[in-house]
Amino acid sequence: MLSIIIPTINEEKYLPLLLNSIKEQDFDDCEIIVADAGSKDKTVDIAKEYGCKIVKGGLVPAGRNRGAEAATGGIFLFLDADVILPPHFLKNAVESFEKNNLGIAGFRVLPSDGKFIDKIFFNLLNIFSILTQKILPYSACAILSKKSVHGAIGGFDEKIVFVEDYHYAKAASRVSKYKFFWNQPFYTSVRRFEKDGRFRVYFKYILAQLYMVFFGPVKSDIFKYKFDHYNENNDKNNLKI
Repeated sequence: MLSIIIPTINEEKYLPLLLNSIKEQDFDDCEIIVADAGSKDKTVDIAKEYGCKIVKGGLVPAGRNRGAEAATGGIFLFLDADVILPPHFLKNAVESFEKNNLGIAGFRVLPSDGKFIDKIFFNLLNIFSILTQKILPYSACAILSKKSVHGAIGGFDEKIVFVEDYHYAKAASRVSKYKFFWNQPFYTSVRRFEKDGRFRVYFKYILAQLYMVFFGPVKSDIFKYKFDHYNENNDKNNLKI
């Protein structure tokens, strides 16, 4: 079974789009777990309407770990709440994952909205990811991993405050086989880019990658990253990492 794990906070706008894209898949052997960090909107109600299992979440690493603890599947798919899966994604992803005997996998990510510059940046990121997959394994927004591998590395490091998914992929690749799937893309929102400024966010992620290479995981608030700050209606409920 595949366990799909989604950390959320105030995601009533985007969560239905993701859940609809999951329900429309030609893949039924899965459960959906929403790890909610105390949403004040209709997020939890929406998750219940779609038959999701609800668990208490927190910041992204903690939410993913709490979801994994409640999961019963042998393969985990960690998804951001503002992701949309194209048709056949789950079936193709799981089949390729098992065929290649992988422990961790990343996927080509494309913007679901935004401007032309976003397409350029995402394509450059994807090209970089596939060219460097043997030395810098990359998985973000949609991360596929074996339950056994997740357990072997202790899950997501909850002390990491930024790009914890990069560190997770790197740690998992040390104990299992990793692959970046170019031919199985998914889509994600560019809301953070629009809120913070595109080049500011692009530069921040590039710096975070370099920081990880030379100094290790980001465990201080040097990059000033916040969870849910892009939602103007929830400024008082922001969780700052």
